[in-house]
Amino acid sequence: MKLVILERDGTINALGDSEFIASPAEWTALPGALAAIARLNHAGWHVVVASNQPGLGRGLFDMATLNAIHTGMHKQLAAVGGRIDAVFYCPHAPDEGCTCRKPAPGLMEQICERYGVEPHDVQVVGNRTEHLQAGAALGATLHLVCTGQAENINPTAALPAEWPVGTRMHANLAAFAEYLLVQCKAVSVASPAPEATV
Repeated sequence: MKLVILERDGTINALGDSEFIASPAEWTALPGALAAIARLNHAGWHVVVASNQPGLGRGLFDMATLNAIHTGMHKQLAAVGGRIDAVFYCPHAPDEGCTCRKPAPGLMEQICERYGVEPHDVQVVGNRTEHLQAGAALGATLHLVCTGQAENINPTAALPAEWPVGTRMHANLAAFAEYLLVQCKAVSVASPAPEATV
């Protein structure tokens, strides 16, 4: 299975004024992000979201609100022919000491277990250090998109020191999708065709 694990806020949708989304009305897709996910889907990639949601633990919004946010996201994706297979989230506040809150890799380990995928086969994409640190702890291939919290990073410059070594940089989710699909095509072309049997 071909699997991409995306961060939600700042990667798929714009950040809210308070750095998180607390209502469906605040959820606005970044330009080109939904079409990028649809492109990945059409090329056979499964897309899953891994998201810290400390607003639940702090009582800033409830499960009904979070479900409504994700229902809207799924509807907008479906309208452009895309889908997110599942949303995994950590509901804990930072001081609760859980193993699922990124940068701990717990959420991503759950995703790999659910889908039966080896970590080194997973593409982890996000705009925050903790998301990619979780991916690094997992052993996945890492991609920084220069949107959201990383919008001031130049994707053509050197990787800033605080990001995990080996992270590839892309201007946005659409640029990541283009890169991944070109890479896959190159690998496919380079692979020898199976010998015919008589």
